[in-house]
Amino acid sequence: QGGSCPPHSIAWRWPRSDLSCQGNMAPQIREGEMTKTVYKHIQEHQYVEAIKILGNELQNFPTSRCCLSLLGYCYYHMQDFQNAQNIYGQLTQMCPEVDDYKIYHVQSLMKAGMYEDALQACTGIENPDHGERVMLLQAAISYEQDEVQLARSFLDQCSPQAEERQVFEGALFWKEKRHAEAMKQFTEAMNTVGYQSNLAYNVALCYYSTKQYGPALKHIAEIIERGVRDHPELSVGAFDEGGCGLQARSVGNTAVLRETALIEAFNLKAAIEYVMTNPEAARDALNDMPPRDESELDAVTLHNQALVEMDDKPTEGFRKLNFLLGQHPSPPETFVNLLVLYCKYSYYDLAADILAENSELTYKNMNAQDYEFLDGLILAQSSPEEAYRRFDELSAKHIEALRRGTKNIQDARKQRDQAAVKKHLNEFDEALSKYIPVLMGQAKIYWDLEHYSMVEKIFRQSAEFCSEDESWKLNVAHIFFMQEKFKECIRYYEPFVRRHNDNLLGITAIVLANLCVAYVMTSANEEAEELMRLVEKEEEKVTDLTKPVYHLCIINLVIGTLYCTKGNFEFGISRIIKSLEPYDRKIGVDTWYYAKRCFLALGETLGKNMILLKDEAFDDIVNFFDSAAQVGKNIQTSIVPDVGRENAEPKRTVSMEARLLKKFFLKMRD
Repeated sequence: QGGSCPPHSIAWRWPRSDLSCQGNMAPQIREGEMTKTVYKHIQEHQYVEAIKILGNELQNFPTSRCCLSLLGYCYYHMQDFQNAQNIYGQLTQMCPEVDDYKIYHVQSLMKAGMYEDALQACTGIENPDHGERVMLLQAAISYEQDEVQLARSFLDQCSPQAEERQVFEGALFWKEKRHAEAMKQFTEAMNTVGYQSNLAYNVALCYYSTKQYGPALKHIAEIIERGVRDHPELSVGAFDEGGCGLQARSVGNTAVLRETALIEAFNLKAAIEYVMTNPEAARDALNDMPPRDESELDAVTLHNQALVEMDDKPTEGFRKLNFLLGQHPSPPETFVNLLVLYCKYSYYDLAADILAENSELTYKNMNAQDYEFLDGLILAQSSPEEAYRRFDELSAKHIEALRRGTKNIQDARKQRDQAAVKKHLNEFDEALSKYIPVLMGQAKIYWDLEHYSMVEKIFRQSAEFCSEDESWKLNVAHIFFMQEKFKECIRYYEPFVRRHNDNLLGITAIVLANLCVAYVMTSANEEAEELMRLVEKEEEKVTDLTKPVYHLCIINLVIGTLYCTKGNFEFGISRIIKSLEPYDRKIGVDTWYYAKRCFLALGETLGKNMILLKDEAFDDIVNFFDSAAQVGKNIQTSIVPDVGRENAEPKRTVSMEARLLKKFFLKMRD
């Protein structure tokens, strides 16, 4: 799931600062220019510099109201809400008669996720002039806690003419998944007050929530276009401009940036591209944001960055998601996505820990079927029989929904109701997308046991609903391949590859590799060579050298592994070494993992004196390990998601393992 920001509900009153600051000057500031210097920094959004000066002053005058007020203002605009609420808390104690400080304190508490404290602080604002504002703040706090009815009850106590009420009504409708009504409220609000980027974003979010990605992207494009035109100083698209690998200077989290809704728009665009399986476009959308330092990033941006970089930098992605899970609040998608990714990378024990440590999020952010599916995946590691039984029960529920959907489609077609047909087809596709992972989880239990005939039986039973699904077809091909039914697997692999002939690098490399092996094993060597030539041509067209492609490398790795399993180590190992050339671009976590397995198998066979190896072959192997040790100094040999844990194992690199393997093979030769 890609993360998106919730709709803007109320227009915040930004804290104001007091007008002057007096006291002893900091050493670096000329006498008499304290106020001028501080306000210049604030005017230019250089809040860090202002905080340094104010912090120095606060040490000399701990109860200075003007210093505290300016500090609170700076912290709030830096989105450091923890420090902001602390400062405004002090100000409310020092100046209990100033209601503005109380309001800023409530806003800071809410933004910091301290909802109970924020509600308690609301009770201390007794001035009737602020009654409307307090009521809206209480409604906003309830909204953030997903207490929609309570939020609506607070909102109903506000006057119908309240300028923010209509927008807030739309936000509540969105929270209740009444997207059409929410869109109507936002559109009417925009017609009343004129175009505002935050309202345009809310409309785009409603389209996204109803999977109408075209209209959503249209509104997003307008937000971005206006932001670029009206505020060139925000440097949209300046990240890595020119491909030099340098990041542009941070523009910070300014009020102007918030007013443009550019961050929300780019995040929503990235979420849409991610859902539509366009990871490169999603990455580009995040890179086109106004540049900010990592410490300045909001939670949704950090979450989306973790998702789009997971394939290339999984350790970094896990670090970001774990950090977000420890924050309060965090994007609701964080918990589920972290669980799914742990399971994807087979870190089931970590997934179990996350489930146990965050039981409240299980009920809040996951539906029952998603929980049962993930629980089954985790349980399969310790009790496959029980996991299979649970998957079977879950499959029965999904199949019942699919049969019901099929009947609804047939009934709608008989009545010639095209709108109903479209609706039921979408519902069927959604039900199928939920069933496929359950089917795969069930089949994986037998796959791990290498009971491939049973896996084939499970897939045949699901053909009634899944036979047109591409992932189902590919997995059927994999099953035939593992059973060495090469002609059957070609029947499934070949049409898939031909459909994507114009973008071979968009196909998972193992599909191409398995098809090549199947061709070789059925004496169709010419077809295998032709496919490899096509892949090689595609790789030669790649101009971005910072993103290595591994397709031909993996094909040769698989073919080399095949020869090794058949006992022809000399040819198999030479093929593996050749597949990793040039070493600095082809040796990675995955390619090294599969290559070293073949070297270890060869080492075991040599140790048992089952084969003899020529001196030339030994020389090639030793030279390869020397080269691998040179290029692999910074390449880890495994994905380490728990980088923050105290008992984490020391990181092993390709260089370390290459030297160990070289030592072993030198002993074997002697």
